[in-house]
Amino acid sequence: MLRFFENLIDPYAPYEEPDQPPRRVRDYLWWLSQPFKRVFAFAGLAAISVAVVEIWLIYYMGRLVDLLQGDPQTFWVDHGFEVGLVALFILTLRPLFQALDVALLNNAILPNFGTIFRWRAHKHVLRQSVGWFENDFAGRIAGRIMQAPPAAGEAVFQVFDALAFSFAYVVGAAVLLGDSDLRLMLPLLAWLGLYLLLVRWVMKRIAPASKAAADSRSKITGRVVDSYSNIQSVKLFAHHDRELDYAYEAIEDARRTFQTEMRLYTVMDLALVILNGLLIVGVVGWALYLWTVGSATLGIVAAATALTLRLNAMTGWIMWAVSSFFQQLGVVDEGLETIAQPIDLVDRPDAQPLQLREGLIQVKDLSHHYGKGQGGLDHISLTIQSGEKVGLVGRSGAGKSTLIKLLLRFYDVEQGQILIDGQDIGAVTQDSLRGQIGMVTQDSSLMHRSVRDNILYGKPSASEAEMAQAAAQAAADVFIPTLEDPEGRTGYDAHVGERGVKLSGGQRQRIALARVFLKNAPILVLDEATSALDSEVEAAIQETLYQMMEGKTVIAIAHRLSTIAQMDRIIVLDQGQIVEDGTHEALLAQGGIYASLWTRQSGGFLGRTPDGEQEGER
Repeated sequence: MLRFFENLIDPYAPYEEPDQPPRRVRDYLWWLSQPFKRVFAFAGLAAISVAVVEIWLIYYMGRLVDLLQGDPQTFWVDHGFEVGLVALFILTLRPLFQALDVALLNNAILPNFGTIFRWRAHKHVLRQSVGWFENDFAGRIAGRIMQAPPAAGEAVFQVFDALAFSFAYVVGAAVLLGDSDLRLMLPLLAWLGLYLLLVRWVMKRIAPASKAAADSRSKITGRVVDSYSNIQSVKLFAHHDRELDYAYEAIEDARRTFQTEMRLYTVMDLALVILNGLLIVGVVGWALYLWTVGSATLGIVAAATALTLRLNAMTGWIMWAVSSFFQQLGVVDEGLETIAQPIDLVDRPDAQPLQLREGLIQVKDLSHHYGKGQGGLDHISLTIQSGEKVGLVGRSGAGKSTLIKLLLRFYDVEQGQILIDGQDIGAVTQDSLRGQIGMVTQDSSLMHRSVRDNILYGKPSASEAEMAQAAAQAAADVFIPTLEDPEGRTGYDAHVGERGVKLSGGQRQRIALARVFLKNAPILVLDEATSALDSEVEAAIQETLYQMMEGKTVIAIAHRLSTIAQMDRIIVLDQGQIVEDGTHEALLAQGGIYASLWTRQSGGFLGRTPDGEQEGER
């Protein structure tokens, strides 16, 4: 039976993915709630039904007190059938109402609402550009995706479990007392007015206080993850105490914001005790007075007493539920600062897949300064013929990395165009563009998955034999059989740790190379692809790399100029512009920047400029 409720909502059902999701909490939750509308309606009715049943039971207990004042000898004869029906209702229908209420909340809404939130948030964040991720902590992004969905689920839970129930309960209590004597409603309504004022006072303060506390917790997450992710640097520079101080500032800020939040709850609790005292004295005292003057029966006094004691017990729970509701909304609001940011780099509505025929790359009057008006690239034009191998050289900040990022469309160009086989890369789909480009970077990070999964990332549909061949081409088959992780998995099944931390730099690079070998894309970008390898392994792989380059359009960045000297052309960038373009021999004969870099090499690496900067660094 519970499976029926669990399957009422499919959190993974297709939906229209907006590039700009709602930013306000109310609008975002309304958007998420569309698949739940019917379930929410039934949940609200179920909560109200449970409250009505509870009020009716109190009413009936008062009636029972009045009935008991008759002749005990004839009680069962006169009222036995009625009491029996009530008992049957309590044993059968009442549990059914309660079961429906909790099944809708616990099995249909709570698991699925948090899941649909997390699923859509993760899908949205994955669509963000590389530049977007570079401007935030990965730990903080992940923390918000983990914290906001359960907070939203808890808020929805409180709406039906507490708010709808309590609203129906208070209305029912007023009706019950008013039906007995309208004057009994007066102390209840007076208490309700003061109670709502207290709620309003607390809520105006709890939402910003909760958001501040959530912000401070996210700051802790970001700083702690930053320290853990860079633990090698922490140990290398012996900055244990410095990292503690860095975390202390955020942890202490979280303590102060939490203290502010808790002060509100303390004031709320004290005010509730006073208000509830007024409720009990007012309603019960007034009922006793009416009984003494003959205007109320003993059953009414008993029902009024039971009702006020029940409300007394409920008010704390209701206030906590309401405050929890706004507290969770504060957490959601803080999460939406990241989760609901608009996608800053999207495919055009009419974008088509890239139709790669030859691999001709044309850069036309390209400028990109990252919105700063300086740095990056400045009005460069370049043509790389199909199958041509081009090396990129330049000092730090010359624009080499910017050109590669724009080619991969990690950023949209600010001015100019990049064309592949005559197609503007801004007009084709991002996935089809990157699917035609294979890239190996100097710092190739791996997924915290198995070696097999990491290599197959280049081509998930590849066979085991194709994967093994790619590993052999990258000279990774030598060490892979020797790998073993803490869980006892070995070889291709061994997990490599976060970003491949359990492997040496050379091992990570060879697995990254195997991944690109397997992808076998027609355009190849090498960014210091062999810099992490020792000379012997590099020599073994270099020949394979040249074989892989055959028939491909290749762009290679290298500090070790000997690795690109055999390229068809070498392009020298300086201050965002192309200053030299030609073969290795032609550029040496030209006697310009490239020739200067070549003569200053030591051991195959670029030398240093007079100010100490290593030439060729990016």
